[in-house]
Parts: sequence; structure tokens; C-alpha cells
Amino acid sequence: MFLVSGPEMVAEACKAGIVGALPRANARELGQFDAWLMQIADARARHADQHPGARIGPIAVNLATNLSRDELRENLAVCKRHGVQIIISAVGDPTELTKEVHDWGGVIFHDVTALRFAEKAIGAGVDGLTCIGAGGGGHSGLISHLALVPKVRSMFDGVVLMAGAIGNGAAIRAAEVLGADLAYMGTRFIATREAPVHSSYKQMLVDEACAGLMYTPAISGIPANWMKASMEANGLDPAALPVPEKGAKPYAHLPQGVKPWKTLWSAGQGIELIRDVPNVSELVARLRREYVAACETPSLIDAARLVDEVQSLTE
Repeated sequence: MFLVSGPEMVAEACKAGIVGALPRANARELGQFDAWLMQIADARARHADQHPGARIGPIAVNLATNLSRDELRENLAVCKRHGVQIIISAVGDPTELTKEVHDWGGVIFHDVTALRFAEKAIGAGVDGLTCIGAGGGGHSGLISHLALVPKVRSMFDGVVLMAGAIGNGAAIRAAEVLGADLAYMGTRFIATREAPVHSSYKQMLVDEACAGLMYTPAISGIPANWMKASMEANGLDPAALPVPEKGAKPYAHLPQGVKPWKTLWSAGQGIELIRDVPNVSELVARLRREYVAACETPSLIDAARLVDEVQSLTE
């Protein structure tokens, strides 16, 4: 997550057995990015030594699709040095990035919020599609997961990931039922102790609910869900947001010092399920228990009895 996922948080996710993703843009320069990946790799190695046989998740790195070829190759070289194999991309055309990643020997998952974006990414040859359904946080779409994930699954043989408003283990199971291979979680992990964000952000995630979210492109230029309380704390009126002018610099329409994701905070609809700020390891263990419970829960519907009841209503 932009300005959220740091090396400590990513390392803890990997140690807990899930994929930990680090956006390249969170590091100011290549040297810092290199140091962060080294820190994560060292933490994973120490954990493996201390816990033989433990499941340790891989590292993924988010790279922008608009990097120059030289910048891209420099960053991929750093990734390879530290054992990164998964590259994540979001907005933009992933065609050139996909070619470079495949030549480098990795796999690439691309974010999609609509079917037309999925079709373009499939044409580009990506290995996975992250289907961000309605209710996602920082980069969200409007299509329900109930339609988006099965549709993408029917047209794509690669890895399908479901993202947006996933807040517990039952939702992870739902992703699997819909046809996804993996679940992609963001907002829930902001409210963890290792997340390098202001404590007020974490507390706002605990205190707020879906009613306090606003889906708009007016803040960053990309449709996303933003917390109204955060807007108000930055002197913005959610009912009368400033409109960016064509050709203006990014965020020039916002008050001085107000910056999306840094002082203005986003969240997905999974905010409804956030009630505490645990450690990453504690949260992953909880999600695993909830997922197993969801898998073991038998259907509560007796189909024959239900048909009888419906028929009795029409008699």
C-alpha cells in the first residue's frame, strides 16, 4: 500500500506465511529500496533458521508501469538480488513491464477494476489479475465481486486474485468459492501495530464505518474510497470538494500541505470489521482460524424444506 507498507510490516507478513508486498514508490531512492529488501530478506532467513519447517511467504514488489526501461531494469536487478519473484502493477498499460518481468524470470500480477482493463492485461500477457471489486480502498472499482471474479475466471487461465472489502477469513473463503486463487487484503493490515502510519489513522479505522467513506476521483484523480473524517480534519468539506483543473499539477487543487495517503486517508469497506489493532502475526492467525471455520461450516439450508416452505406460501 502506498505510504503504508514498510519493511517491518512486509517482513512480518512473510514470517506469518502470507505474501508481503512492498511498493517501490515507498522508498525515496534505489539505495533505500535495496536496503529495505535486504532487511526483509534477512528477517525471513532468521525466521527460517529459528523455526525449521515454518511456512514463510514470498516477497512481492509493486512497480509503476511508466518507469523508463533503464529504471525498470535497475529495480528488477535489485529485486532479483533479494529473491523477489512476484511483481505487482496497477494503473497504466502493463505490456512493456510484463515483457521485462518475463525476460527477467518473474511473474506479474496486474490490478484491474473493470473488465476492459482485464482484457487489456490479458492481452499484455500478465500472469495474474487482481480483481478489485466495489468497496475497495485506495484503488477501487464499481463492479461487485460476485460478477467480476467469476467473469474474469471464465476468460483467464492465470492466477485470479480477489481484492476490495476483504476483512476476515470468511471473505477469503468467499473469494475461493467465486473462483479466485488468492485474496488480496489492504485496509485491514493498516490497522496493525507494524504499519508505519500515524496512530490517528489506525484509530480512525477502528472508529469509522462504511457510512463514513466517500468514493470519489476528486482527491487523487483515481477513483478511491476516502474517509470523510480525514477530509474534515484536513479542512475539506466532503459535500463540496475542490475540482482539479485540466493540466494542473497533481494535488494542486487541494489546500497547501494536504496530500492524499499522507494526510488524507483512504479505506475500503472492510472497515466495518475492524475493531482492534493487533500485530500482523496475530491478525494472520485470526484470519486463518476464521477461514478454516468458514470451510468447515455446513450449509444451513435444507433445500427440500425450503422448497416446501415456498410452495406453502403460494397455496
